[in-house]
Amino acid sequence: MKRISVKKGSYYDSVFLMLATRGLKGLPGVSDAIVAMATPMNLDMLGDMGFAAADLEGLGPNDLVAAVDARDEATAAAAIAEAFDSLTRKKTEAAGSGASKVGSFRAALALEPAANVAVVSVPGAFAAREARKALEAGLHAMVFSDNVSLEDEIALKRLATSKGLLLMGPDCGTAILNGKPLCFANVVRRGPIGVVAASGTGLQETTCLIDRYGSGVSQAIGTGGRDMKNAAVGGMTSLLAIEALAADPATKVILVVSKPPAAEVAAKVVAALRASGKPSVAHFLGAEPGADEARLAYASDLEEAALLATLFAEGAADATSAKGRLREDSGNDRYNRPSKIAIETLAAAEARRLAPEQRYLRGLYTGGTLADEALFIAHAMLGGVRSNNQTDPAWTMADPLRSEGHVVIDLGDDFFTAGKPHPMIDPAARAERLAAEGRDPGTAVVLVDVVLGYGSHADPAGACVGAIRAARAAAAARGGYLPVIASVTGTPGDPQGYGAQVAALEAEGVVVMPSNYRAALVAVEIARLASKGAAL
Repeated sequence: MKRISVKKGSYYDSVFLMLATRGLKGLPGVSDAIVAMATPMNLDMLGDMGFAAADLEGLGPNDLVAAVDARDEATAAAAIAEAFDSLTRKKTEAAGSGASKVGSFRAALALEPAANVAVVSVPGAFAAREARKALEAGLHAMVFSDNVSLEDEIALKRLATSKGLLLMGPDCGTAILNGKPLCFANVVRRGPIGVVAASGTGLQETTCLIDRYGSGVSQAIGTGGRDMKNAAVGGMTSLLAIEALAADPATKVILVVSKPPAAEVAAKVVAALRASGKPSVAHFLGAEPGADEARLAYASDLEEAALLATLFAEGAADATSAKGRLREDSGNDRYNRPSKIAIETLAAAEARRLAPEQRYLRGLYTGGTLADEALFIAHAMLGGVRSNNQTDPAWTMADPLRSEGHVVIDLGDDFFTAGKPHPMIDPAARAERLAAEGRDPGTAVVLVDVVLGYGSHADPAGACVGAIRAARAAAAARGGYLPVIASVTGTPGDPQGYGAQVAALEAEGVVVMPSNYRAALVAVEIARLASKGAAL
């Protein structure tokens, strides 16, 4: 029995919707349920679930939909009522949490007149208006919201630059300002390294590795993915952030991380790093590293970026001496780099247990930058990998919901998150996809990231171990074996606990590597051996 109920013009936060959906799915007699905003993707999903097209006509992204598939009319009606009641309860609980609730930016500023940073997390259609209010009031603004137009971003960043303010975002997921983590961020020690990142999980990965290597972070400034990537945006926030770090006496080293930047923007950023007068490290994902200079080192991956920044912070005189201290993995030094022999040996041990039909890599990522890092490695080594993040149209996924051949998927992309929580908040979508990949006889290896920190799920490893167990069991039932390779981005100080998360994965037979870069190398080598074996 399928039933839909709609509340027009009733917007709810995606986390509330996630919790309501999870509650309905646990009710007796309910086989499936979704509580979501009526975005185009969610309407398509409801259609695929068999709900009548007539019931979905005329709905828009600000309309709330509760849809259930239950054993009978009475169960469906009760579930619908519970959906709306649970949302009301969540709002009441939030109001009673001790946090002040106000109806406008002006009222919020009146409560905190000394505030100098505003975090904007509202539907994309309204985010630019709220960010402008913050800038005009003299506050830096971090725009967590996505789906903000390019035109609005350019206008906001021009305004911010004219006032000497940072406009972080839109779609800025992470920052650490004066030791305070904002949105998705990790508990890392304070220290001499300032980070500017046009990527959220790139910032998280490098800051966590810096912490692991024994150094710390002065400031970590997110800029939003388009800041360096789009020539029209021109790196306005990145350049202002570098200027601020250059003037900060607590910052001794500057690290810049970006997804593939526009060439002219990369040149401006490099010039700004030179002008800073401070030792600097640059890592532009997907681009060939530039030629090292005395005080500027180019990193080839996120792990190396964190290592080089740490070595500069510890007194390396120049890029040559910093890179001279990096060495191939010997198992007993914090400056180890991956050993080709060790990677190949580990991969071979996993690959020899595969069935002949198992051939393909399936990367299922919650972090966009981590997905990109794995994609660039896999695409080069495997002769082509499909992805929803692909810049080569020939390798773009025709249907992101269906894997063909080697695939690396960013499940945090707007395609998957419109009207839904980000998978770092709710890993359920990744767990479902992981179980599905396990049912595919062609899957040779699954590669995943587990990202800890504030804002993330309370137990991201625990949320996917059931799916890992099911996927591995499905492979075993066919006479095969399914390697699962993971990296954990986090620190012992994170709420989830780095050690506990690693232990939970390893208890399920997951191979946990110390960085996303190394995890990708192992998984890609397994897929390469599997494809090679299938071709023999």
